[in-house]
Amino acid sequence: MELMQESSTDKRLDDLNDKVDRGFDRIDAEARALRVEMRTEFTAVREEMRTEFASVREEMRAEFAAVRGEMSAEFTALRGEMKAGFERVDERFESLHRLMIQLGGLMLAALIGLIATQL
Repeated sequence: MELMQESSTDKRLDDLNDKVDRGFDRIDAEARALRVEMRTEFTAVREEMRTEFASVREEMRAEFAAVRGEMSAEFTALRGEMKAGFERVDERFESLHRLMIQLGGLMLAALIGLIATQL
């Protein structure tokens, strides 16, 4: 009787062992499938990010080029305004210089006239 019980216990343990093995095989297969799916998704995400970053880079380059163009135009206009302003200042200094020479000549003439009247 003991032999029969031992045999049925061994059979039950073998069945349990087979059931556990099948469960682990199923889990291994699911894990492999999950790894494949993750690789596929990560590859897709990387490609999408690469495409989007390239698009953003191109957009930024275009915007920076536009800003550089606007700044260049603004600086050119500002340079022209500054040049015109400096020319006006130069003209005023020239007229002031002319006035100082005229005043110096007038004072010299007055001094010569004063000396001539004293003699």
